[in-house]
Amino acid sequence: MDAAIDRIMQTYGLLVNQTAAASAEARAKVTEYVKTLFDAGEKDEHRLAVCGLTYLRQLDGSNDPVKAGYTGL
Repeated sequence: MDAAIDRIMQTYGLLVNQTAAASAEARAKVTEYVKTLFDAGEKDEHRLAVCGLTYLRQLDGSNDPVKAGYTGL
């Protein structure tokens, strides 16, 4: 589980420029999320990493097509 969290944070750090405080907050949130998935039975490190990264991108609005500038035209 720790390896998946480290991988998530390393990848997220490449995608988003953030302060140390924001990074620590993101790590705390994703740790709780990944722990929930792990406790629910998900043991695949790669799947945990993908789910955790998706979770962080949803929190910061990166997955929102409107915020990304997509107008549908």
